[in-house]
Amino acid sequence: MEYRQLADTDLHVSVVGLGGNVYGPPRLDQEQTVANIDRALELGVNFLDTAIGYGEGHSETFIGNALKGRRGEMIIATKFAMRNRKEGVSVRQHILDSCDESLAKLQTDHIDLYQIHQPDSTVPEEEILEPLAQLVEQGKARYLGESNYGAWRHAVTNAAAERKGWPRMVSAQNHYNILRRHVELEILPYCRRFNVAFLPYFPLGGGFLTGKYRPGQVPPPGSRGAEGSGIIAKTRNERNEAILAQLEAFCAERGRNVLELAFGWLLAQHAIPSVIAGTSSPAQIEANVNAAAWTLTDEEVAEVNRIAAWDGSGEVVDGSAGGVGARAGLAANQAARN
Repeated sequence: MEYRQLADTDLHVSVVGLGGNVYGPPRLDQEQTVANIDRALELGVNFLDTAIGYGEGHSETFIGNALKGRRGEMIIATKFAMRNRKEGVSVRQHILDSCDESLAKLQTDHIDLYQIHQPDSTVPEEEILEPLAQLVEQGKARYLGESNYGAWRHAVTNAAAERKGWPRMVSAQNHYNILRRHVELEILPYCRRFNVAFLPYFPLGGGFLTGKYRPGQVPPPGSRGAEGSGIIAKTRNERNEAILAQLEAFCAERGRNVLELAFGWLLAQHAIPSVIAGTSSPAQIEANVNAAAWTLTDEEVAEVNRIAAWDGSGEVVDGSAGGVGARAGLAANQAARN
């Protein structure tokens, strides 16, 4: 297993991370969660990302039970959500209470990376940062990060933290894979420039990049697609199916598969220390760990970029993409197409 430093922190995370969204209803029960985490630790996986609301609120509890007596073996990242703040409760109190709840569920005295799950445009950055700074000072959170911010919001947040002498956000977590490259417009270049760790989620497009969804065929039983997953509905279209066919041919020439390519391509991107992926079984963890062993050459990365070229259109995140300035982030992609 390869380990990489997370930004300028003292956290060295495995390049394959565990996504905690599968722990708890309706996916994995407690016994399955233990088996999942046990196998991950055996294979050297030491980074797990979850959230207070995952698994209908049970994910952190299941993880805490699975890691009881061996907390030190896993670097834990979790998230709090602003959207579930109760009426009459201040932002400050909500964040402090959310952290205490997560600590209790995880059966630990500290969270290694504490992240805000979604941006909230109605709350000033300082109102979020002040209680987070208190949590770091108390030792309840070691480092801070965000999920689903645009580059401008992350920059404004860290500028506010610097003015106040508070801890900055050292990581950005966003949706990124070969077929969904919106972060290349601004947030990923921002992370590279300012030494912010970028943590991609949905690296397999909800399973689409495993090749399990075939054109004209119904989704296989038990898959996200069969369950009506929105991520599969967005990913499964004629454009992506055509690209997937080319990627499969690219991999076949090298004796590889697209799962391996999905991990290898992401890990070839500067600023990415770990790829977060939800796994429903120990076998899937084993496959992900094996996949991360493929180190792509610069030429292979360029070829994949050509096959999966994107014009910058489509869905945006947090208002961060769009406008003439944002197009500068596509320079590498455009060069690969020409």
